[in-house]
Amino acid sequence: MPDTTVEIAFGRGNLPVHLPADARPTVIRKRKLPKITDPHTAVRAALDAGGLARAAQGRRSACILICDITRPVPNHLFLRPMIEDLIAAGIPAERITVLVATGLHRPNEGEELEELVGDPWVLQHVTVANHFARNDADHVDLGVTPGRGVPVRLDRRLVDADLRIATGLVEPHFMAGWSGGRKVVAPGVAHHTTIRTFHSARFMEDPLAIQCNLTGNPLHEEQLAIVEMLGDVFALNTVIDEERDLSFVNFGEVVASHLDAVAFVEAATRVPVARQFNTVLTSAAGYPLDKTYYQTVKGMVTPIDILAPGGTLIIASACSEGFGSEEFRAAQARLVELGPERFLATLTAKSLAEVDEWQTEMQLKPMRVGRIQFYTTGLDAEERRITGVEMIDSVDDAVAAAVARHGDGAVAVVPEGPYVVPVRG
Repeated sequence: MPDTTVEIAFGRGNLPVHLPADARPTVIRKRKLPKITDPHTAVRAALDAGGLARAAQGRRSACILICDITRPVPNHLFLRPMIEDLIAAGIPAERITVLVATGLHRPNEGEELEELVGDPWVLQHVTVANHFARNDADHVDLGVTPGRGVPVRLDRRLVDADLRIATGLVEPHFMAGWSGGRKVVAPGVAHHTTIRTFHSARFMEDPLAIQCNLTGNPLHEEQLAIVEMLGDVFALNTVIDEERDLSFVNFGEVVASHLDAVAFVEAATRVPVARQFNTVLTSAAGYPLDKTYYQTVKGMVTPIDILAPGGTLIIASACSEGFGSEEFRAAQARLVELGPERFLATLTAKSLAEVDEWQTEMQLKPMRVGRIQFYTTGLDAEERRITGVEMIDSVDDAVAAAVARHGDGAVAVVPEGPYVVPVRG
């Protein structure tokens, strides 16, 4: 039989995987999204249709939120025209702040910040700053949400701005349903107590806190409550295709515009699959999401609906930046020391999760279903040990061994990792 080779996203390119002769691959991709042939014109039309210039009239200051380096948002397309509109409407450039919504991630600085912003004009004309969730003085206390009592403390640069704009990418998110919109506000520029409440077991273990679901999702509902407490917020939402080209852009009120973007992308991203598979091959979506093991966990969680109980999930991620935060490293070490059941028991009594341990909790979900095997070029021996999963040196060999072990040549291949959500049915 001829050699069958598939490619999965890995680092800044793709990793070729040679499947065994008896493999029967099912490649699961997003439905093809339309490409916007003139993205600059599309952004201009979105800002005009959404009334940015009108919204900016009479305002004295503005804060624009952008996602951090882990999200491939096309900031280079929209930041400059957006800022130029604000200046033309009378907001002084020195009173416009672009705020990187880092959540509890590390700041983006130097060449990385230049890459993130994408246009040197922006850095030359307005303030571009990182959010620091642990700086108490940087936040304003807005009270608690009326539903679940989440403490609401947000970066004062956003709270105090006359005009507030969130920008981002709308894609599946493995607990908030969809990224972008209200999520860029919280946890994006929230205080660590707000974020750690979201990451506590009462949210993480809720069966409705899953990808592509907003109905009854406690995280989504609390994020909406926070936006309502904050007041008027606008949003620019983007959707990109598998080649990272622009497929959709809009601008408007944060909740309504986000839902319009979700409606656009949902049909392409949620892919019905008729069966479960004993062997699933996937990725962490390549750069920039696969820079760390911390982000790689998302790729393990997304395909579990099609992983047969006792099956093998094989994932590849470059981890070019290493493991993740020291707090995440400590959580993974506790997982390995205690084992999954005892580790989870330490979480359920907490109202505030420890920083970044929630990602370790999410890793438990695929571990409950089957065997996780992991290929990377970016971790040292100790980091590989505390992943808590089985390390492999060859994806080709791991797939061949899984097919032989299960006696089943059917292999699900999800090249774009967590950006595609396969669902059984």
